[in-house]
This record gives sequence, C-alpha cells and structure tokens, in this order.
Amino acid sequence: MASAYYEFYRGSSIGMALTDSLDELITSGAITPQLAMKVLQQFDKSLADTMVRQVKHKTTLKGHLHTYRLCDDVWTFIVKNPSFKMEGNETVGTAKLKIIACKNGDAIDTTGKK
Repeated sequence: MASAYYEFYRGSSIGMALTDSLDELITSGAITPQLAMKVLQQFDKSLADTMVRQVKHKTTLKGHLHTYRLCDDVWTFIVKNPSFKMEGNETVGTAKLKIIACKNGDAIDTTGKK
C-alpha cells in the first residue's frame, strides 16, 4: 500500500517553481497531466523523506503564541515576534511565523484511536 504524503511543501518557492514548470510543459504538450501529478507526488515524498533523514540541526524558538488549532491531526501554530537561537548561537527573528505540524506515518498513536 502506498503511503500518503502531505502536499504543503508545494506552497514553498521550489514547489511553486516546479508547479509552474509542469504547467508550462502540459500547455506545450510535452507531458500529460497524469505525468505531472506523478512528478508532484514524487516531490511530496522526496521532500518529506529528506526532511526526516537529513535535517538534524536543533533550534530554540521563543515568541508569543498568537493562535493554535488542531484539525484532522494537523496542528497549526501562529507565533508573533519569534526568535530562533541556532546551535551555533546565531539568533534570527521575524514578525510572524506559521508552523504546520503533521502526524508522521511512523508515529505511534498512544490514544488508542485508529
């Protein structure tokens, strides 16, 4: 059975560029829409797998939690005036941050729900 991957990386700059390129290829007749969907599904899988396997740095986040919500096992947090302290003691800040946290397919459900 194929695993499902979240599609929210498609909203990143690289995801938008890929989508625009695929649209141009479909319009020009170079590829079919079905092939474009397969490419996007592979993009979702590859990016999610890469984030799990290769991103190992830790950071500390401080800020004001403005909004949080849980819907369909997806947490969304809006943090105002966040600052990140990186492992090398570098600090980075911004006005607003949106965090989307999704349940990993390998995660263990301790609530007993299916």
